[in-house]
Amino acid sequence: MEKVFIKDSYIKLGQAMKLSGQVSSGVEAKFLIGEGEVSVNGEVCTQRGKKLVPGDEFTFNGETYLIENS
Repeated sequence: MEKVFIKDSYIKLGQAMKLSGQVSSGVEAKFLIGEGEVSVNGEVCTQRGKKLVPGDEFTFNGETYLIENS
């Protein structure tokens, strides 16, 4: 499991995917999330604007990322 460090109290799912390096653009993230390719805390999520807080996890392409404060 890899960690994604944030400075604020939350990060949106699409932004977290970009920060983790899994996608290169918001458009790519929007497409993948909309297609049901991403799960948050073990459940498929189709909301690009889903707010993730420290302790949340998202999984894409077999990799899981944990959101943590920096």
